[in-house]
Amino acid sequence: MIQYNSFMRCLMRHMKTAVVLCALWAAAAVWLTACTNEDQAGDKLSAADVGAAIRQAVKLDELKEGDLAKLNKLYHLDAGDVDSFMLLTSLSNVRADEVAVIKVKDPARIEAVKAAAARRIEEQIPKFRDYVPEQYQLLERHVIAEKGRFLLLAVSGEADEIERAFFEALK
Repeated sequence: MIQYNSFMRCLMRHMKTAVVLCALWAAAAVWLTACTNEDQAGDKLSAADVGAAIRQAVKLDELKEGDLAKLNKLYHLDAGDVDSFMLLTSLSNVRADEVAVIKVKDPARIEAVKAAAARRIEEQIPKFRDYVPEQYQLLERHVIAEKGRFLLLAVSGEADEIERAFFEALK
């Protein structure tokens, strides 16, 4: 009888451990699945999709679409780094308004693209500082944001709204 009681106590102790381990495993599986689904949703979107969501939230009619040559001229990016992009620039060279959404092919390159966006702002500041002070203020309040493989640069009076729309599109 003593051996039976010892056996049962040992069995119960191990069953509690097994139940705890199963619960931890299930929680980890749910967490990993949620993270994977979020990453996959961002992978399915293009920069044009994110740009369309921004355009629905903020009126950007006074900006013109830029092509790959314009993107390379302004940001000096390696075309091999860019998966897709949306570039909107001002129709006039006396306005600083600009919105760029860039999706990189390799997440490891997002910092290089972020640095290129920061250089773009630095290049623009001297052009507007003394000549068009209100546009200089827009440059000073620019937004550079990133999420996953996407980067946003917004120079606009509505930069905060553009940033909100960017993050909302990537939920």
